[in-house]
Amino acid sequence: MVREPTAGAVICRRGHDVGVQVLLIQDAKNRWTIPKGHIEDGEDARETAIREIGEETGLKNVKVLDYMGQVDFKFQREDALVLMTTQVYLMEALGGEDVQKEEWMNGIHWFDAKDALEMVEYDDVRTLVEEALEKMRSK
Repeated sequence: MVREPTAGAVICRRGHDVGVQVLLIQDAKNRWTIPKGHIEDGEDARETAIREIGEETGLKNVKVLDYMGQVDFKFQREDALVLMTTQVYLMEALGGEDVQKEEWMNGIHWFDAKDALEMVEYDDVRTLVEEALEKMRSK
């Protein structure tokens, strides 16, 4: 088994008329999820999440609001079973920036809260998005 530690974020923004929105990415297999990436040597999970959000979405003007928890994925890659552990943070996009997707992505989009919950493919990620939305509404 190969272990891959990663970090990512539920990224939210507040709209004047639309309430809270969530930024999701569409991976190469057309699944909507949160942006995340591998923790590099010398980084902690929070630093990785901030770096990966910048790399995968183009957003640099973000604020880390909270730690949301951990999600574990298991999948087969060639001849090895991979256990990917993702530390997830809640981040708020502070505005003034357009999002941009990386080449490997099939999409990136701001969704209204209800639509985001319907689009997320993974149950455990959906639960974290739900909890993040509750925290955003209470702030």
